Amino acid sequence: MKILVLDGPNLNMLGLRNPDVYGKEGLDTIHQFMRDKFKDVSFDFFQSNHEGQLIDKIHESLDSADAIIINPGAYAHYSIALRDAIEICKMPVIEVHLSNIFSREGFRHRSVVSTVCTGVISGFGKNSYLLAVHAAIHEVRKKGA
Repeated sequence: MKILVLDGPNLNMLGLRNPDVYGKEGLDTIHQFMRDKFKDVSFDFFQSNHEGQLIDKIHESLDSADAIIINPGAYAHYSIALRDAIEICKMPVIEVHLSNIFSREGFRHRSVVSTVCTGVISGFGKNSYLLAVHAAIHEVRKKGA
């Protein structure tokens, strides 16, 4: 199984930015954590601070990935372009947030991409990514059954 993991703006600064909210570990550590826990999954990790690059990566994966896990960062709250790219996907797309977006500032409570994602996992730190992998595997198998 191949899962594309997309990380949006500022996630390359994990460990430095608001460690009380986002944790002290960097993105590379989280990605290695995923590889270690799911040795039978082929991951393609991609991080960008640029909306268009994330959209291009989604387009490129339409025929090659079985599922997508996306942490859109701040783009979750306003990127209609990212939402529209996700809507094209026929495979499961799981939205992930390290923090509980509903316990934070009001502008973070709404995600425009959630409506076209298979599901949303929020608030479990790096374990949000592990839960998303479990969900993606479940959804892929459910579609194949």
